[in-house]
Amino acid sequence: MLSVAIVGAGFSGLGMAITLKRAGYDDFVVFEKGDRVGGVWRENSYPGAACDVPSHVYSYSFAHNPGWSRRFGPQAEILAYLEGCAQKFGVESHLRFGCEVRAAAFDEAAGRWRLELADGETCEADVLVTACGQLNVPAWPRILGLESFGGTLFHSARWEHDHDLSGERVAVIGTGASAIQFVPAIQPRVSRMHVFQRSAPWVMPKWDVGYRRAAREVFARVPGAQAAARLGMWSFFEAAIPGLLGREALLAPFAWSGKALLRWQVRDPELREKLTPKDVVGCKRLLISSDWYRAIAQPNVELVTDGVREVTARGVVTVDGTEREVDTIILGTGFRSHDFVAPMAVAGLGGRDLNEAWGAGARAYLGTAVAGFPNLFLMYGPNTNLGAGSIIYMLECQMRYVLRAVEALARRGPAYLDVRPEALDTFDRELQDRLAGTVWQTGCASWYVDESGRNTNNWPGLQLEYRRRTHRLRAADWRLVPVAREADAVPVAAA
Repeated sequence: MLSVAIVGAGFSGLGMAITLKRAGYDDFVVFEKGDRVGGVWRENSYPGAACDVPSHVYSYSFAHNPGWSRRFGPQAEILAYLEGCAQKFGVESHLRFGCEVRAAAFDEAAGRWRLELADGETCEADVLVTACGQLNVPAWPRILGLESFGGTLFHSARWEHDHDLSGERVAVIGTGASAIQFVPAIQPRVSRMHVFQRSAPWVMPKWDVGYRRAAREVFARVPGAQAAARLGMWSFFEAAIPGLLGREALLAPFAWSGKALLRWQVRDPELREKLTPKDVVGCKRLLISSDWYRAIAQPNVELVTDGVREVTARGVVTVDGTEREVDTIILGTGFRSHDFVAPMAVAGLGGRDLNEAWGAGARAYLGTAVAGFPNLFLMYGPNTNLGAGSIIYMLECQMRYVLRAVEALARRGPAYLDVRPEALDTFDRELQDRLAGTVWQTGCASWYVDESGRNTNNWPGLQLEYRRRTHRLRAADWRLVPVAREADAVPVAAA
């Protein structure tokens, strides 16, 4: 029986497990380094954490949830939703918690992946699916003296809930998607807050509403109600994508909305100027919040736009030499979004390291397969992120695509699938040519683009296009290589 190892139990890994289960496959294991499912929603539990995509579309199409309390689900509800899905679809017995996969190497002779866990245990699987995510490894900034700080310091993705911020002087470094959620949540409790901003983000109003009991009853009892809500939200995002792909006039309503919110909530012209974005709208991730500007405008908050020079034992020093003494530093500096399988080491044919193969920038055929790494499939891999929309839609396209690959291997018998180098090269050239004309390449510094200027994260098309291109395996783009085995494999589920 074909065996599958899945690394990660977030939305993509859990969804892949459920997809296999629903298709009748039972020999698979999900290795999760944490103590529960959830991925980014387990890791990010900071005050105010919530999704910035509406809940009805930020969920599996095969697992509608009529019980969302709000249009934009809070972190605890999303985590509970994922745990409920694991139970509902019967994949709990396939989950191995506290198991970090340190390395994976492909055995060409056997046609299998050999996995090494952090505790030294080894196991094998015919197919390896990495579901490590793009937003799970915190990015620590390179700031001189950061380790010398004498107070409390932590990253927003590793929030220290036991530490009481009440009455403290707090420095927040970074103004990205996490900071605009936790800053308003903690601002009323602290005595003084210094928010260090490198560049002003575009912030759109968050049209959040709580769902009354009657609305939840409609979603639960009226056939098609939730599907209709989901379709409407999906269509809105799909209609916004062409603006990001080069038709910038279509982004004018977003720019107007962001500027109107800023004018309405910030009366001080000097502060408003500091908060006014200088980049083209959409170049960096569009942020959604109706209380960020209001929090920044409070008397106990200072927005600092001078660059950070260093951190001392007492506080943060900016390039002009000013030192601001604080009790706690919170890093809202995002994630290592270009390390798609970090921290796992992956070796393919001939022992070639995946990071070596990605020396000029991460790339994958349809964001899912890399030439020379057979039977390896990446979930939420390079260039599968969206500038507008729900990543769950893209993940489900990948789940179906990987399932088709698994079915092809199961029909063939002992074998491995390896995407052809020329297919990957052709796909990547097309991708980068199309990305060159998008708003993401207009010169801003964002997590979409790596240090060389290559966009390794975003998909340069509609969601429907990705669905069409992942509808089936194109035989011409793959090598199917038979493998002679001396004995049947031990099921990975029994390893």
